[in-house]
Amino acid sequence: MKKILLFSLLFISLHTLAQSDSIPAFVKDSMDNYVNKALTDWQIPGVAVCIIKNGKVVAMKGYGVKELNGTDKVDENTLFMIGSNSKAFTATALAMLDADKKLSLDDKVTRWIPQFKLDNKAAGEQAIVRDLLCHRIGFKTFQGDFTYWTSNLTRSEVIEKMSHIKAEYPFRTKWGYTNAAFVVAGEIIPKVSGLQWEDFITQKIFIPLGMSSTLALSKDFSNAANKCSAHTIADGKLIKIPFCSIDNLAAAGSIGSSVNDMSHWVMAQLNNGKYNDKQVIPAAAIAQTRLPHSILGNGGYLYNTGHFSLYGLGWFLEEYCGKKIVSHTGGVNGFVTSVTLIPEEKLGIVVLTNTDQNSFYEALKWEIADAYLGKPYRNYSKVYAGFNNEQKTKDDATDKKMKDSVALQLKTALPLTAYCGSYSNEVYGNMNVVQEGGELKMKFSHHPNMYAKLESLGGNRFYVTFSDPVFSKAIFPFTVTNGKVTAATVKVADFVEYNPYEFKKKNP
Repeated sequence: MKKILLFSLLFISLHTLAQSDSIPAFVKDSMDNYVNKALTDWQIPGVAVCIIKNGKVVAMKGYGVKELNGTDKVDENTLFMIGSNSKAFTATALAMLDADKKLSLDDKVTRWIPQFKLDNKAAGEQAIVRDLLCHRIGFKTFQGDFTYWTSNLTRSEVIEKMSHIKAEYPFRTKWGYTNAAFVVAGEIIPKVSGLQWEDFITQKIFIPLGMSSTLALSKDFSNAANKCSAHTIADGKLIKIPFCSIDNLAAAGSIGSSVNDMSHWVMAQLNNGKYNDKQVIPAAAIAQTRLPHSILGNGGYLYNTGHFSLYGLGWFLEEYCGKKIVSHTGGVNGFVTSVTLIPEEKLGIVVLTNTDQNSFYEALKWEIADAYLGKPYRNYSKVYAGFNNEQKTKDDATDKKMKDSVALQLKTALPLTAYCGSYSNEVYGNMNVVQEGGELKMKFSHHPNMYAKLESLGGNRFYVTFSDPVFSKAIFPFTVTNGKVTAATVKVADFVEYNPYEFKKKNP
């Protein structure tokens, strides 16, 4: 009996192991066709995918090309900008310093950055390092980002600008995704370690993990030999755009990496900080980053169950089909990406794409996760494309309506020269409206390479197109008081910031 029982237990154990290591049919048989179809459906030049299971690479592959109309194919070592997936590296770096007793995540920010201030004086004085890493300083999601994004501000200037922003929410009462907070967090690292943020993560994380191609700063991306170009969709057409310069926000989103290098990061994350049997990241640091800090909501998914959505330190934390999901996404000009961990399943998924106008990077991640969790195939790519096309139809209709109005050459309420002049906003700084070749243009002091073209919609309203398509198009109303222009409302794409800015005219 004992022998029979022992044999039965051994059989069950081996069968379970075989099941856990088996590759789902979607990954084994269908993923190549699924991704290649998406390249066309979503107008994506190139995609790179990596799946880690039980400490091994199950799939690692590039699809498509590095650049629109090019012939160089994406491979496993091709670099993509990973955007906000950089935040987990920043949070991990600070958690490592905490584990080494070099600082405490509960230290007040002003201990390390004395000049740090918020408009809410008490909040600035009370804020601790954790508050920066879990988006709970009171700002609305993306609040202030127009001021910083691809601007010529330095990191210290970004930190100073934060003191002028009137927080949308009371301190620590609500989650609001704040890129600038990670800049502050990144600037704590040199105060503690003597190494700049980019040097610390390179020396303490990239090199020990064998991430030999990964770049910390956006300024180095254009010089890389094996890299993707950046793309977006403007006026319905896929176009190549310049690489964004965001090293003033480096700790929030400047890293460039490949699926090969990211696989090492994922392996360490799924093995409590160990890589190739070496403890690169203290297990305590891994645990700190996955400790829930902020409440986002109740969760909820298209098809399967989910009961909460939280944020740790540099990671989103969700419950999905009874499993804990640790994940993040990243979006910068020309790229959107996702990194997903299901620790209980020892499963990691990385999806990198070289256009910022797709939801496929998320669709594929859920398709793979569902396959491993034994859930039905849903064709998320098709479903998400349906949502995308519906929104695109609405946006195109609005754009056509505005262009039709512009074509009517409706008269402005005042001569064009009346709108010209210097304007200022307390947070952003200065903006000028000038007349060039019979057209009105806005020029922004912190975005010297960008302008916005103003076309009359009649009265004091203009349809505005930014020269950088990432900032998109919008309707800008001017405020007129007693026959004089006194202010202009500026709105950029939600991808950059949701809040509008009021610029007041100097000497109206």
